[in-house]
Amino acid sequence: MHIQPNAELKAYNTFGLSARAGGLLKILHTGDVHEVVSSGLHPLRILGGGSNILLKGDVEGYVLKNEIKGISIVDENDNNVLVEVGAGEVWHQFVLWAISKNLGGLENLALIPGTVGAAPIQNIGAYGVEQESVFHSLKAIDLTDGNEMIFGKDQCRFGYRDSIFKHELKNRCFIVSVSYLLYKKNYTVNTSYGAISEVLKSKDVHNPGIDHVADAVIEIRRSKLPDPELIGNAGSFFKNPVISVAQYKLLKELHPDIPCYSAGEGLVKVPAGWLIERAGYKGIQKGNVGVHKNQALVLVNYGQGTGQEVWQLALEVMAEVQNRFGIQIEPEVNVW
Repeated sequence: MHIQPNAELKAYNTFGLSARAGGLLKILHTGDVHEVVSSGLHPLRILGGGSNILLKGDVEGYVLKNEIKGISIVDENDNNVLVEVGAGEVWHQFVLWAISKNLGGLENLALIPGTVGAAPIQNIGAYGVEQESVFHSLKAIDLTDGNEMIFGKDQCRFGYRDSIFKHELKNRCFIVSVSYLLYKKNYTVNTSYGAISEVLKSKDVHNPGIDHVADAVIEIRRSKLPDPELIGNAGSFFKNPVISVAQYKLLKELHPDIPCYSAGEGLVKVPAGWLIERAGYKGIQKGNVGVHKNQALVLVNYGQGTGQEVWQLALEVMAEVQNRFGIQIEPEVNVW
């Protein structure tokens, strides 16, 4: 077990923020996790691709960097393939692998940054699909006692950008692998999200396959979201808030063009990006940080920003949206 003491984390978060951890351990296989548990090191934090975290400052204790790799088919029938994926695999590379094998179910989730192990924690989703739609199970190790566990879909308690791993099991379960049940045939692609159908129409694609949908999603994401290699960011910083239909009707009287999407009986989801833009924050820059000019959901680090600067801007945006619309928006990113 190799511990990198006083480790700089700038290269391990897509905001490009400088912060240090007491120690950094790269986890390559399950044996490394058991060694950490038996060593008694604490406190422990788990890091995947670093694309969904905000480092407000230095991190106490030890960071476990998940680098467990591997993609394997463990079962299949005429219609489906069960695939087990190492939690340290890059999510987008796994999506591309599935498309190369003509396996459906993941194409709407192309180009989402991060690792496979983070996908069920966050219940990642985009363009009308969430990962839970093809999720089968995951394997994890309890960092308190080293027990190996398997979680089915119901045990994960998936919700909108939510799971049990963000609540009572937060920082307790080290996810080793995730299994997905993908489609070989009898599968219909999801093009219900408006932007996808518009891109397909512009390309004169009338009978889209999974590769067409993935290409459309990639094009849309690249047009809206800044590349972390060029400007530090963690993608969408805020969740889209869910409010009651009654509250929405009152808001619509004041803001006739406020959009919404159904979120279950008596509830609607309001785009946080729209709220932030209407609050006057789209494209704003404050010192070394700001709100992206093309997508108000994205906070950015222009190069020399600190985690505290990003967090103060986030608090300011949340307060102004609350003040102007009476809606509380919450961070989607994990704040360390």
